[in-house]
Amino acid sequence: MPRTALATRTTDAAAVLEAQAPQVLDAFLTLSGIFESTTLDPHSRETVILTVATRNQCHLCVDIHEAKYAALGPAPSAERLDAVRAFTLQVLASSGAVSDAELAAFEAAGHTRQNALEVVLGIGTYTLSTFANRLARVA
Repeated sequence: MPRTALATRTTDAAAVLEAQAPQVLDAFLTLSGIFESTTLDPHSRETVILTVATRNQCHLCVDIHEAKYAALGPAPSAERLDAVRAFTLQVLASSGAVSDAELAAFEAAGHTRQNALEVVLGIGTYTLSTFANRLARVA
């Protein structure tokens, strides 16, 4: 998708949310700014976002974050990102009650307990975004 078309879709979606529920847009922008400041590396953050967006079928978010991910360049470690994706899905499936073994596998891939909680922040942030986008019919 051409960059200008994606930028237009993004701007249009934000305008719809601003008109229909400005508090939702404000909450998302605040949370996404906080998520961007976490200790997760940029590839890991985009992996969390893409995992949530794909699961929740928000095509707008998938398009936006596939472009952001591609712009980051090659990932430093496919195994670490696979662990992020798997852990994100495990957190979603268990509503946060991951097993000790799942948490240990995430940590064995080089992540920390802080990173695990930052994944939860990303899930919350992008669940808000994907649900709002779909409900507002902008996804």
